[in-house]
Amino acid sequence: MITRVLVAMDGSEVAERALRYALEVHEDAAVVVLHVAGEPSSMMGEAAEMALAEDLEGKARDRSEELIERAGEIATEYDTTVDVEVAVGRPGKRIVERAEDFDTVVVGTHDGSLVDRLLVGNVAQTVFRGSPVSVTVVR
Repeated sequence: MITRVLVAMDGSEVAERALRYALEVHEDAAVVVLHVAGEPSSMMGEAAEMALAEDLEGKARDRSEELIERAGEIATEYDTTVDVEVAVGRPGKRIVERAEDFDTVVVGTHDGSLVDRLLVGNVAQTVFRGSPVSVTVVR
């Protein structure tokens, strides 16, 4: 029986569909939404990386507030609540690391342009291949 579900959410429409799917299919489970803000590239140089890291941290906080609000709104539609966690790092890797504490993971993937598939699809692919628990990919 599935009692704990991790939903990766980046604020996109497909991520919202993933959350809705999790709430519909696993209605009795505890759902945790995880948002992972990407980390700056080490190819930028140390000074640029530090400045970007500070900016990224602020933007991640702002974005997480929006996600917490939106995830709460969606959960309310299903007459339930969700917890929201925020992490910084490589999204696929962080989701896989966090998945160890859950029974299943739900992620969204884009059907869009080649760039969408390469960037966003890559996260779903990383999670699918590396997760220690079952993964549902929602389109």
